[in-house]
Amino acid sequence: QVHLVESGGGLVQAGGSLRLSCAASGSGFSVMGWYRQAPGKQRVLVARIGSGGPPNYADFVKGRFTISRDNAKNMVYLQMNSLQPDDTAVYYCYVRRSISSAPSWGQGTQVTVSA
Repeated sequence: QVHLVESGGGLVQAGGSLRLSCAASGSGFSVMGWYRQAPGKQRVLVARIGSGGPPNYADFVKGRFTISRDNAKNMVYLQMNSLQPDDTAVYYCYVRRSISSAPSWGQGTQVTVSA
């Protein structure tokens, strides 16, 4: 069973930046990424990155967020710039060992952006 631990969330003013980190137990993940869930809303994909090829971003974060991964450390990161109050949510790290495998989830980290 994969264990994921997120860190880096917190409170920031609009226009500020945060960097989320996620440490995964195990290695060789086909996909690593981030979802977020705002109060009263569904969990939605923010960004994902495969073992090869370009990352994918949700339209609402393009140009502001950057996802990266360090395979040697089994880490995935989310650099979030120009944060806005609408970015307030719990951010969840996830990994998949293959496209067809079920995802493993972290416990989530709260990001709060004040106006």
